[in-house]
Amino acid sequence: MDTAYKFLSHIGSPADLKRLKVDDLHVVCDELRDFIIDALSCNPGHFAASLGVIELTVALHYVFDTPYDRIVWDVGHQAYAHKILTGRRERFDTNRKFRGLKPFPSPDESEYDTFTCGHASNSISVALGMAVAAAMKHEDRQIVAVIGDGAMTGGLAFEGLNNASTIPNNLLIVLNDNNIAIDRTVGGLKEYLIRMNTNAGYNKLRYSLWNFAKTLGVLDEKHKNKILRFNNSLKSMLSNQQNIFEGMNIRYFGPINGHDVNNLVRVLGELKNHKGPKLLHIHTVKGKGYEFAEQAATVWHAPGLFDKDTGERKVCNEEGQSPLYQDVFGKTLLDLARMNDKIIGITPAMATGCSMNILMREMPHRAFDVGIAEGHAVTFSGGLAKEGMLPFCNIYSSFAQRAYDNIIHDIAIARLNVVLCLDRAGLVGEDGPTHHGAFDIASLRCIPNLTISSPYDEHELRNLMYTAQLPDMGPFVIRYPRGRGKLRDWENEYQEVKVGTGRCLKQGTTLAIITLGPIGQTLKEIVDTLPEDEREKVGLYDLRFVKPLDTEMLHGIGKTYKSIMTVEDGVITGGAGSAVLEFMEDNGYKLPVHRFGLPDRFVEHGPVGKLYEVCGLDKASLGAFIKEQFK
Repeated sequence: MDTAYKFLSHIGSPADLKRLKVDDLHVVCDELRDFIIDALSCNPGHFAASLGVIELTVALHYVFDTPYDRIVWDVGHQAYAHKILTGRRERFDTNRKFRGLKPFPSPDESEYDTFTCGHASNSISVALGMAVAAAMKHEDRQIVAVIGDGAMTGGLAFEGLNNASTIPNNLLIVLNDNNIAIDRTVGGLKEYLIRMNTNAGYNKLRYSLWNFAKTLGVLDEKHKNKILRFNNSLKSMLSNQQNIFEGMNIRYFGPINGHDVNNLVRVLGELKNHKGPKLLHIHTVKGKGYEFAEQAATVWHAPGLFDKDTGERKVCNEEGQSPLYQDVFGKTLLDLARMNDKIIGITPAMATGCSMNILMREMPHRAFDVGIAEGHAVTFSGGLAKEGMLPFCNIYSSFAQRAYDNIIHDIAIARLNVVLCLDRAGLVGEDGPTHHGAFDIASLRCIPNLTISSPYDEHELRNLMYTAQLPDMGPFVIRYPRGRGKLRDWENEYQEVKVGTGRCLKQGTTLAIITLGPIGQTLKEIVDTLPEDEREKVGLYDLRFVKPLDTEMLHGIGKTYKSIMTVEDGVITGGAGSAVLEFMEDNGYKLPVHRFGLPDRFVEHGPVGKLYEVCGLDKASLGAFIKEQFK
């Protein structure tokens, strides 16, 4: 495949790219696009976003002296072309595979990857810090933040903008405006960016005034801000609109066509010489150059395997399979919303990913996509709950980390009736450490007033959702994994679950196994295969709630068994096992507690089954430990 490319086959670094003529760059872009389509058709990854920034990526590495000049990507799933141009083309077939290239830019992988960027909206703050550091060290280093694919709706982006407007810096922000994140971008900022344009007459007059001011020698720091404010006012008058960026004293350029590589090179080359913070607004098409992705960017965000010629996605036959946990959530939420007119659905830009779109289709007035803004999603839910509504706020577990203070300050303290549904809890696979839902149990367990639960299976998920919407339940957390469960007959009749109660799945005499969440099914399968004399010694318990604990059940375990084994799919430090250990110690039980969970390190990317093996949470490892107890 590689030998077919006239230019790309010979580009091992940006230095090779710079040797080409500007007029050759469009060919490089075409080759990059073909390479990514070819590669991802047989090795799945984030597809449409990377196709949309190919011309920008080529122009950035052509104009700037990377890695000395810094490019900070936001969000990281835009960066495949960047990886290919920076020495990783020959290894790109290992992308997202176990021990292969990482799913997102990482400084651990390449000096060209300036910062970790698995989540969204951090680029402006990061790049501003780099720009200020460069100035303090008297380095003539260019710093570029590339923010897009919906990341501009994150609150941190605006905090960075606000600070960039007051600190002396030469930061360049490139706003990649493709009108979409994973689902269509929402909110006023989206509409603002669509309407925004620049006035040619203004720019001509502005540069004349700027050059005139130079000849008068008044472009010192004392007069610069006054002139800049005058220019902003002049632009507002001529273009008949207020520019939010120039209103913050950040020079605005654009919007321009983000797929015209020659013009991008010209504009970026000119902006290198501009002092002060500036923003280049480009318009791109997500999925550019691949017709099927352009027409359905949400579907082609991460399409899995596909036929590159026909666009046919090689989706597994779902007939007869158990549903995804997210679909059980989405269908159950709609069902409950029909029963309870106070229920509202909230999601931060993951309507399709968490199946909130099921409620949105039937009851669009009772479901809100707030954009990539997890903190706002939680606090918005708090406001709804304060006025008597019952929000189900669905956030991926790892993304909920970004709303930690909001959960404490705006939900827990006031004991508000918000149901926080943490999708993608536990290991999520190829997206790696920035996306594993590893920390929610440990981080939330210490917060007063929270109820924290995890369902054993799909029936329990439905029962917990039903329980959470009953009157006066207060803040209620339900965590559940990515992927499919095992029940085909998942639509059980709802049953209220008494808060703080676990379940004894099997009585024993010697070893008590206490699990939290669907990983309990793995332990049941292991126990069921033990020899009868060993099996009768093992007790199996579904904790179900990590807060509050089922103290009656735990007292019974402490008095009956000789040892305890706890198993969970969250970090072992401070998790459910720690809760059981604390209970036994506080109540004077001296039996040993053996805890199994995710290790005290960031777990790499790879197939979920392989990662469980690496973490010692696979059947073989857990089964070996259990058998060891009877030797």
